[in-house]
Amino acid sequence: MLSITDISVRIAGRLLIDDSTVQIVPGARVGFVGRNGVGKSTLFHAIRGDLPVESGSITLPPRWRIGSLAQEAPDGPESLINVVLKADLERDALLREAETAADPHRIAEIQTRLVDIDAHSAPARAAAILSGLGFSTADQARPCSEFSGGWRMRVALAATLFAAPDLLLLDEPTNYLDLEGTLWLEDHLANYPRTVIVISHDRDLLDTSVDQILHLDRGKLTLYKGTYSSFEEQRATREMLDAKHAKRQADERKRLQAFVDRFKAKASKARQAQSRVKMLERMKPVTALVTQDVREITFPTPEKMLSPPIIAVDDVSVGYDPKKPVLDRVTLRIDTDDRIALLGSNGNGKSTLVKLLANKLAPFSGRITRAEKLSVGYFAQHQVDELNLDASPYDHIRKLMPDAPETKVRGRTGAIGFSGKAGDTLVQSLSGGEKARLLLGLATFFGPNMIILDEPTNHLDIDSRAALAEAINDFPGAVIMVSHDRYLIEACADQLWVVANQTVTSYDGDLDDYRRMVLSIGDTRSPSRERPKGTARPERGKSERRTPLKQRIADAEAEIERINGIIAKIDTALALPDLFTRDPKQAAQLSKARAGAESALLRAEEVWLEANSQYDEAAG
Repeated sequence: MLSITDISVRIAGRLLIDDSTVQIVPGARVGFVGRNGVGKSTLFHAIRGDLPVESGSITLPPRWRIGSLAQEAPDGPESLINVVLKADLERDALLREAETAADPHRIAEIQTRLVDIDAHSAPARAAAILSGLGFSTADQARPCSEFSGGWRMRVALAATLFAAPDLLLLDEPTNYLDLEGTLWLEDHLANYPRTVIVISHDRDLLDTSVDQILHLDRGKLTLYKGTYSSFEEQRATREMLDAKHAKRQADERKRLQAFVDRFKAKASKARQAQSRVKMLERMKPVTALVTQDVREITFPTPEKMLSPPIIAVDDVSVGYDPKKPVLDRVTLRIDTDDRIALLGSNGNGKSTLVKLLANKLAPFSGRITRAEKLSVGYFAQHQVDELNLDASPYDHIRKLMPDAPETKVRGRTGAIGFSGKAGDTLVQSLSGGEKARLLLGLATFFGPNMIILDEPTNHLDIDSRAALAEAINDFPGAVIMVSHDRYLIEACADQLWVVANQTVTSYDGDLDDYRRMVLSIGDTRSPSRERPKGTARPERGKSERRTPLKQRIADAEAEIERINGIIAKIDTALALPDLFTRDPKQAAQLSKARAGAESALLRAEEVWLEANSQYDEAAG
């Protein structure tokens, strides 16, 4: 059991957690919620022992392993599958020792333990996790260094999940995922066999994957049973009851104080008055929970509504290399008030499509027609790096309104959520959510006809995401969104487009249908949808397809050789004279270990056969 007892945690003089107690039982799946900056990540640091508590204690069972997402993405020449496999430190150490062990008794211990921890099925388990997070079989054999930082963070997440620690701590794990990866993670966490605590602002993950909610509010930790939706209902009831209790107590205090004031100077009532004073002193004040109103998000209304379609795309190919277009022969149209969510795994072309629509990427061929005077507001999370860290929100707005009077600039700065002193805070001191709000305000500053939002919810807390959904629904123009936040898509989108297999197709089902499809097919990166005629996907080069298969064959051959070596050692030990009569327990261990090694050998041979078959097919 994880026991947090009367802890107080202070950072830079600020008390984040104040004398709080909570107990989390083994096997619990806990969603950890609270406004940005209240101390959720700080508590994780304290649980890991990276940060001392000011008072109180945090205790865990002595043999519990704690796992959390690495701060730095893995890098280097090792293949993705090997990076993930090495996350199981015990398995890795046992396998290395097995290669050199000569003592029959130690060989038996090693092999028995490998069987107990199901070590020989580890490659299949690691591959399944990587596949769920969006890596194809070929990707898994590629070096880690070939992938971008975001994809390498997925590898770090895969390694953490594969290690299956007794206490899994995840801090906003979906920030690095697309919708498909998020859906897979929801399912994985819902079936996680040990204890997990996940910090998340994703409502659907908190309704699908957890059975308790830990809430941090004004320094206090409160544990609720149930999903996030249940938590909201329980908290609303509690707020209402506390407010009523506080009002009743205030009325009672007022009545008692009036009695004291009236009779304290009267001798015949002095004792009664003194009794009321003591009652007042003993009455512990009850403070009604104050709802911390979230700042509204608003998008300026376009000056003029345009006639549809505002964008028409006809037989367009686009990408970054004319010889290898990311999207090919795409035809679509966008009308004045469309609400479109783009689905499809990262790497399939969603960002390429939105850059095309935002006129930031020119097509290689085909025709794209835009309405006259069409203005587009484009938000992408990576634009955070383009903000001037040494300037304030006011400075950024002043740059857009160079000739406007001070009052108007201050008014517009306040309108995007930075009123008063907040408008003069340097960007480098803003939280991730505040930077996202600033970017949203700048992207939509001039009242565009169409807004493109590429992962707008990263770093926004749950209430801010709800405010964003309201802003989208109130906006009269068109909205194109790419998001892993299912709540935002369901609240705002009326069309779903799947970007996959180099094209864009309309999806007729809803997100529940899409979720079932994603979880039912092994490769989440290529949802099977009928392609328009004439848009067959060009074949990749034969050598390009064979290279990762050659590596997979080599890895399988090395695994077969390694397991055969283990079996030879076990056979040598089993051949010792009088083993079964002298040490029947050791003989039984060795026999069990040999059976496990033979099963692993069969699986490795199946992988080798499959890879060879695919290689021959690619060679054509």
